[in-house]
Amino acid sequence: MSTPTESLVGVAAALASLPPTRSALSQFSLLNQVAIVTGGHRGIGLEMALALAEAGAVVYCLDLPAQPDSDWLKVQSYAAKLPSLDVGDADKKGRLEYVSGDVTDQQEMWKIAERIAQKEGRIDICVANAGILRGFECLEYPAEEFRKLLDVNINGVLFSAQAAGRQMERLGIKGSIVLIASMSGTIANKDQHWVAYNTSKAAVLQMARSMACELGVKGIRVNSISPGYIYTQMTRNFLDTKPHLMAEWSSHNPLGRLGMPDELRGVVLWLASAASTFCTGSDIIVDGGHRAW
Repeated sequence: MSTPTESLVGVAAALASLPPTRSALSQFSLLNQVAIVTGGHRGIGLEMALALAEAGAVVYCLDLPAQPDSDWLKVQSYAAKLPSLDVGDADKKGRLEYVSGDVTDQQEMWKIAERIAQKEGRIDICVANAGILRGFECLEYPAEEFRKLLDVNINGVLFSAQAAGRQMERLGIKGSIVLIASMSGTIANKDQHWVAYNTSKAAVLQMARSMACELGVKGIRVNSISPGYIYTQMTRNFLDTKPHLMAEWSSHNPLGRLGMPDELRGVVLWLASAASTFCTGSDIIVDGGHRAW
């Protein structure tokens, strides 16, 4: 299998006597690419969106509020002030955009992705991150609450991935779809009544594997990320009512602490970029070693 000379990197480039270049970091560049990040108004979603924008992508943060709040606008302003990635060309940098949408509405998600693709000319990346967390004892879990959580955490992930994937297929783009799962998809959280949440994240793991197998022939990669306990607004709201859990949860992993949202920047950038072109159908665990013991 031959590779065009201009595509050679690393040892192959050296053996072909090409001019030396620092290609390792350039593989992470998302310059001129377009991304959608659901649940991008705050927390992990916004952190990932900013990381993609810093790498050069135009990133559409999709979330429920009709308009973004002041914190999101401050992050957007920060992204707009980033230095250009290409000296002398002010357009060569990423940016953040906001779009309101409901991930549980399949047709709305498809239309939003279509509009973005029409405006920007492409969609290369989708991070299906939107999700909710609720807890009830398994024998008492109200049906409506159970259905609501599964609707957001399973259907919403599928509809988001479909929306972006349809545009990738239509435009012939070898894109990357990243589904945000959880360590809770493969373990049960000690002393927590999270049967619906855990069930939903297990479904996301299998969804990523299944979609990867179907879309590989189209050159579209699908992977998942399984974070451990990350200190976001969602977990903060939960911990505020149970302050003893901060120390307890921290003791559940070898690092002895909760993760921070910015500690997921590297893994999403890797999966979104050309640095991971032979990775599909994989789940990347970022849990501080929680599952190692």
